[in-house]
Amino acid sequence: MTDKTHEADVAFIKALAELLRENDLTELEVKRDYSEDDSLNVRVSRQMMAAAAPVQVAVPAAAAPVAAAAAPVAAAAPAAEAAADPASHPGAVTSPMVGTVYLAPEPGAASFISVGQQVSEGDTLLIVEAMKTMNHIPAPKSGTVKRILVEDGAAVEFGSPLAIIE
Repeated sequence: MTDKTHEADVAFIKALAELLRENDLTELEVKRDYSEDDSLNVRVSRQMMAAAAPVQVAVPAAAAPVAAAAAPVAAAAPAAEAAADPASHPGAVTSPMVGTVYLAPEPGAASFISVGQQVSEGDTLLIVEAMKTMNHIPAPKSGTVKRILVEDGAAVEFGSPLAIIE
């Protein structure tokens, strides 16, 4: 491998890492084929830290006054976490894939769903585009749309909450 190719590969990997950060993704995997027996396989990933993780850190006994001051924050954290993490809601509809969300069948058309709307099991809630394929996401159950958790054109990851149906 020449130095020029090595520098290009390093720049490519840095660009992938930046793409990962900018789109708030956890993992990217790419294969570049240069010739029949020369290729570059790159997997860039990062571990996402939960917002509530600092609250779960054990406090040493010598820091008791600090622990007493942190107790109200720790007590409020589970309630805030439940409100902040819609994926844990029992009516949450999550993304089955990584892609881009579209709330309407085409630009300028009415959205598939709106807050307060009744949906039946199997109704299309939205579309997730993945690799130029439009994947209709069906309602897993009948109910009322309580919240829409994504914006039109937003990037989503596998397991990202999309909407809440009760």
